[in-house]
Amino acid sequence: MFHLRHLLLGASTAALMAGAAVAKDDITVALQLEPPHMDPTSAAAGAIDSVLYSNVFEGLTRFMSDGSVVPGLAESWEISEDGLTYTFKLREGVTFHDGTTMDAEDVKFSLDRIGAEDSANAQKALYTAISDVTVIDPMTVEVKLSEPNGSMIFNLAWGDAVIVAPESIENIKQAPVGTGAFKFGSWTQGDKVELVRNDAYWGEAPALASATFKFISDPTAAFAAVMAEDVDVFAGFPAPENLPQFEADPRFQVLVGSTEGETILSTNNKIAPFDNVKVREALAHAIDRQAIIDGAMFGLGTPIGTHFAPHNPDYVDLTAQSNYDTEKAKALLAEAGFPDGFETTLDLPPPSYARRGGEIIAAQLAQVGIKAEIRNVEWAQWLETVFKGKNFGLTIVSHTEPMDIGIYANPDYYFQYDNPAFQELIATLNVTADPAERTAMLKEAQQIIADDYVNGYLFQLAAPTVAKAGVQGLWADAPTQAADLTGVSWAE
Repeated sequence: MFHLRHLLLGASTAALMAGAAVAKDDITVALQLEPPHMDPTSAAAGAIDSVLYSNVFEGLTRFMSDGSVVPGLAESWEISEDGLTYTFKLREGVTFHDGTTMDAEDVKFSLDRIGAEDSANAQKALYTAISDVTVIDPMTVEVKLSEPNGSMIFNLAWGDAVIVAPESIENIKQAPVGTGAFKFGSWTQGDKVELVRNDAYWGEAPALASATFKFISDPTAAFAAVMAEDVDVFAGFPAPENLPQFEADPRFQVLVGSTEGETILSTNNKIAPFDNVKVREALAHAIDRQAIIDGAMFGLGTPIGTHFAPHNPDYVDLTAQSNYDTEKAKALLAEAGFPDGFETTLDLPPPSYARRGGEIIAAQLAQVGIKAEIRNVEWAQWLETVFKGKNFGLTIVSHTEPMDIGIYANPDYYFQYDNPAFQELIATLNVTADPAERTAMLKEAQQIIADDYVNGYLFQLAAPTVAKAGVQGLWADAPTQAADLTGVSWAE
């Protein structure tokens, strides 16, 4: 409103109208994947965070574009010397989009809900140390841990720990009510989600008055939509082969950032023949990572040899340990009792890295006698049969959560890796605050899962975004899966 009021003071009506026409305050952002529903606290689908993280929902802490963690709904906190008591001071004057006050009771409700027996929270394991949440006063919450956890402030920034309210929880999957800079407007399933500016927002008001998220899964359609300027931004553009064309076109800008997405050939460690480490090692040597990066991602992506982001200072490059070597793969299969190979299934969810990468991997595995039957599945089906049901041999998925090597300490996680020594290491890591000790443990953790060939480690997903030239404030890197629009505006 300030912009218009300023114009009114010293401008004719004609100038005002011209000025108003220039100040564009809506945006259309395309994404490849549509969320299965709108509750980031009860699903493993990163697509929910892509639309809602920071825009609609906020946590006690939050990620910035560079991966740093800053205060969110908690303006400050104190941690007791023994690391077991966190006291959060909440921001005053925060309301949910339905007008109800956000206070300590809502924080208690949200954190208790994560740990509840019937909780559907995909990252429940991150918060198991929370033993008790106490409301001290409306603006103060005390969180007790059963053991120290050096990552708790970081974990609370995840989309899985956003603050929700008991008043609106019943319909959260269809009509999300948060505290963010944008309110949920509408959801036309199969097409788009519309957000509108929250005029009662506690923080800095966003420049945008409204935002539309369009879902375009087909890479060819994605290219057409951007070229025709039907969308203003395509975050996670699914056809990297077209990027040079956009780079050469002055109408567009191309941002290529890094993500937290370890793209892996997930392997069901509990079922035969993948319960045999020699078979898993053979699998790893049968894969030519660079051919997958070049063929499916047109060169975008960094090879990885373990489940850790190469841009992290604690990363260990273990790619040589699972180098491409078909003769070695065949010899290992023979040692494991499969001289003629075997048959398995390869479930591929919709993203390009999976569908395109899967075709290449299936051909590579066939070279060593492993016949992988490709099953193309939609996300809802993948979440049900693979993630929850563990009914798969192999699958390809990008784990976009930040610093998530701890998932390997959960034997019930979908790839079913059960190593007590690893579990003990992560338990010790969680209660260690000393940075040098944590680095040593993280390096050891990377080595253990590489030695056990738990999964086929492919590459770190790149984050290509194509946008109109006038859009500013977009995240280039993706420290968590989010299309954060709170700082986005159009150049005047």
